[in-house]
Amino acid sequence: MTHVFDADGHICEPPRVWEEYAERAFRDRVLQVRKLGQPWSELFAEGHGLGVNPAPACIVGRIADDVDWSEILPGSYEPSARLEVMTEEGIDEACFFPSIYLLYGDIRDPEVAAASCRAYNRWIADFCKQDPSRLHAVGLVPLQSPKLAVEEAKRIADLNLRGLCFRPERFDGLALYDPSLDPLWTIAVEQNLPVCVHGSFGTRMPSFATARYQSTNTFFTHMICHPFEQMAAVLDLIGGGVLDRFPRLRVGFFESGLGWLPYWLQRLDEHFEVMGHLAPQLRRRPTEVFREQCFVSMEAEERSGLETLVALGLVGSVLWGSDYPHYDAKYPGAYAAAEATFVAVGHDVRDQIVGRNPRRFFGLAPF
Repeated sequence: MTHVFDADGHICEPPRVWEEYAERAFRDRVLQVRKLGQPWSELFAEGHGLGVNPAPACIVGRIADDVDWSEILPGSYEPSARLEVMTEEGIDEACFFPSIYLLYGDIRDPEVAAASCRAYNRWIADFCKQDPSRLHAVGLVPLQSPKLAVEEAKRIADLNLRGLCFRPERFDGLALYDPSLDPLWTIAVEQNLPVCVHGSFGTRMPSFATARYQSTNTFFTHMICHPFEQMAAVLDLIGGGVLDRFPRLRVGFFESGLGWLPYWLQRLDEHFEVMGHLAPQLRRRPTEVFREQCFVSMEAEERSGLETLVALGLVGSVLWGSDYPHYDAKYPGAYAAAEATFVAVGHDVRDQIVGRNPRRFFGLAPF
């Protein structure tokens, strides 16, 4: 029987993250949700409201509703409730990413960003202690300061978290191939921690989406924020030579689907062949680099994209994530939908995508 690993689940941060886990000196400034009357809650950072009620995006099927953060599902913040959801869905293990704390890139002060990361990382580590055999998580690193990011990466290893996570947008213009980040990649390799690039909408960071649409219409910004930023992150890490300099570094690109990837790798390969002299730091064919060191998460019904990756010999780079409990997650029945896709594609892809691949990516012992 297939052992199912959800490689991209989410939690929703409860108030105790900022009320108990944040250091007292930073409790008013770390990321947090504050109540502003009924039924409205607002996300705050550095003591200022961001003008966003995050609750509708974090509850399955509620994106169009006026809901409050107090209504988030127990399975998103209580480990025992999450274990029940996983069992109900046929999921044996899961790795969790933040929800509102994915917006930590909006914090300008590096010290506050680092304090936010520390608070979240401590809390999620305790969350996973409920059942370490089934519950896993990655930790956030504050790329607002490469030095502070390295310090937090060391703590992440000590907390027994399963990887380093950050957004794909550039933090204060910092490119992922900048030499100042080499110590971070070194820690990741030394500690066997994969790098997880995971975006979200709602950010005020400079990005493709916010530059073109100024966050005025979520339909437009959400359409492009995930795939466009991930394409740029792939370009920075592969084209910028990071993965050639660190051949043992593993990188995953999450929550953007996989339909964009075949086109992007083909285009990268063509540029490598024709313009490779302009990128001497890139020493291998980009598709080869991706096959050997990179992973991408798929959504449940991406049959055509998965078939293309299978044809390209990249099924070993595919992970599956439920996205529970976010508004657009398929629940109940997330894994059942993915299973139908795996059966349709064939080629024994299921055991790789929900079994061997996530264990290899997150550095867990194979069965």
